[in-house]
Amino acid sequence: MICIPLMAETTEELLALMERATPRADALELRLDALREPDIEALLAARTTKIIVTNRRRDEGGFFRGPEGQRVALLCRAAGGADFIDVELKTAAPLLEQVRRFIGSSNGTTQLILSHHDMEETPSLEKLVSLANDAIKAGADIVKIVTTARKPEDNLTVLSVIGHVRRLGVPATAFCMGEAGRISRIAAPFLGAAITYASLSPGAESAPGQLTVDEIETIMRILR
Repeated sequence: MICIPLMAETTEELLALMERATPRADALELRLDALREPDIEALLAARTTKIIVTNRRRDEGGFFRGPEGQRVALLCRAAGGADFIDVELKTAAPLLEQVRRFIGSSNGTTQLILSHHDMEETPSLEKLVSLANDAIKAGADIVKIVTTARKPEDNLTVLSVIGHVRRLGVPATAFCMGEAGRISRIAAPFLGAAITYASLSPGAESAPGQLTVDEIETIMRILR
């Protein structure tokens, strides 16, 4: 599943981006943390493809500046309208339970992505597997593990998480950020990653090292 993350300052700008990106993607990720005053209902009403809603924490590469309770409350408003809600695994347990409760009331229309983003490095495989296991225990429908590559072998470490999680019967995506991590974004879908993220155009990247949807599609055509 190719997902295009979209970031804008206003709901009107984000709606325009959704219209442009929809024909190019299997899913769109709406980054609420980049919006000044998100009109979640209007955004979900305009959807014509699968939607992931996230409200990224600043310590995991996001822009949200308010209190944690407010951040999570915005995500809960998307339950039932979005296909997926992506929330960080390190979110405080009571708030994470709040998200699970709202998703549970959606009668299966919304799934939970539990994610972890390391903006500094790639920890050991043992540490990443432990995080993935924690996400599964916490009720993840999809596990997402993202780190920063400092050396080429970091890509192999992160990509190994995909197979571990899939063997436990849970979909997963895992890759590295940064220039040194670009190869992991190419390899991940061939190793069974549930989601591949690509920007709509150059300069619209939501994370370091992200390829464009044109680049991803070209590479996949060649390798397949």
